[in-house]
Amino acid sequence: MPMATTAFQVSLSSSFLPSPLPTTTTTTTKMTVTQSPRRLIYISSSTNSSSSTTVNSPKKKHWKVGEYPGLTHTSNPKFSTNKKRTPIKNIKKKLDRKNNANAWVNTVTEALSDAIDKRQWLRALQVFEMLKVQPFYHPKEGTYMKLLVLLGRSGKPGQASQLFDEMLQSGLEPTPELYTTLLAACCRSNLIDKAYEVLEQMKSLPLCQPDVYTYSILIKACADACRFELVDPLYDEMAERLITPNTVTQNTVLSGYGKAGKYEEMEKILSKMLESTTSEPDVWTMNTIIGLFGNAGQIDMMEKWYEKFRNFGIEPETRTFNILIGAYGKKRMYDKMSSVMEYMRRLSFPWTTSTYNNVIEAFSDAGDAKHMEYTFDQMRAEGIKADTKTLCCLIRGFANASLFHKVISMVQLAGRLEIPENTSFFNAVIYACSRADDLMEMERVFKRMKDKSCQPDSTTYSVMMDAYRKEGMSDKVYDLEQEMQRMNGGKVSKGYDDVETEANDDVSKEVLVMV
Repeated sequence: MPMATTAFQVSLSSSFLPSPLPTTTTTTTKMTVTQSPRRLIYISSSTNSSSSTTVNSPKKKHWKVGEYPGLTHTSNPKFSTNKKRTPIKNIKKKLDRKNNANAWVNTVTEALSDAIDKRQWLRALQVFEMLKVQPFYHPKEGTYMKLLVLLGRSGKPGQASQLFDEMLQSGLEPTPELYTTLLAACCRSNLIDKAYEVLEQMKSLPLCQPDVYTYSILIKACADACRFELVDPLYDEMAERLITPNTVTQNTVLSGYGKAGKYEEMEKILSKMLESTTSEPDVWTMNTIIGLFGNAGQIDMMEKWYEKFRNFGIEPETRTFNILIGAYGKKRMYDKMSSVMEYMRRLSFPWTTSTYNNVIEAFSDAGDAKHMEYTFDQMRAEGIKADTKTLCCLIRGFANASLFHKVISMVQLAGRLEIPENTSFFNAVIYACSRADDLMEMERVFKRMKDKSCQPDSTTYSVMMDAYRKEGMSDKVYDLEQEMQRMNGGKVSKGYDDVETEANDDVSKEVLVMV
């Protein structure tokens, strides 16, 4: 595949080194003062004669005509002018420097906020380090919170732990919210043992005790990892601490049981929620259930549970319709997909990025480049912002249609739109290279992926090994297998992937709403 390496060289960092502060030259305006015929002369109350006083006192400078008139002084401290006064022009320079410094700080602070909003974790850390060395900048709890959330969502638990330790060393007092955010960062990367260590640290600090959100995040991680033996002990621990599970907690367990195919246990939890007064099912419950059946391709069960929740009095929202659109799209049920979209318009529900992503993904999987591109053009015409999933689906779709020149165009577009280069993005490009049988370009992308600190996941290795097997390169397959065993003790899990459907991430969004 004739993909140039420059197509993948998307710069995510910018130079924010402060430029020399400009100096302001000020001029002192001369004042013309008319000398009064009567000059006020202060004389010391000494018993000596005026002549002796004049001889003993140091000679004072008398100002010329046209300058500020001076006073004839004696040694009386009350009227002494020996104290050196700062020239006005120096004060003006200091004020200018301070204003310019404040302007620089505001600019770099905005750059930090921009990097966080765009999920550019490396650039955000670089800007933050630049700010910390300034004597006038003192980061607050909210800044650390945003950075910890960003690192967690970017699959960087190690950097999150390091940042947390630096925060403690700086003297900032930890809070339950900060500890919970660190725990969530570990859970997102399936580091459950590390998350338990954070939980124990919280329990040892009187002012940082875990709350219902802390336990909900940990329970979700255990359920997603199919470590259901850890769920009940966590429930028991919550009961000992008089922490009542809420709807968020139950939704996380529902999601875990559903993903593991334990539908009987899932229905038991749901029955308890219907009988409970503290954890009643809500629209998040509805989205979780229909999302699980939709992703499994069980359309009949999805529609059945949708009607049940409607009968319970739960009203759908935009996410609910997006889940239905995604499920119908995967099954190529385009008529029903279109009907849901028209229904959203009638009810004044906006089409969001997720709505278009689900439609684009449906055409992408089918290799229907024409309708996929048309949908993307309509998305941009309506001013809907594309995200990582959008570009990943487009890259895969054009690869499935063997339009590899458009794959290059999409990679270049991702650079112009400053789409973060994460694991999912590189996986899509590697997939396109394998479809084009361009193994050399695939290896270059894989190397760049590592250089950008994006950890390969199971999808990465699976696609590459299939490409090598197709060409009979067993030695390459063996090398990748050995690399997989070295990573995570032989378990390469699917890392943080922000191209998941909105249904899969519903519970995560609800649990992490407090951070």
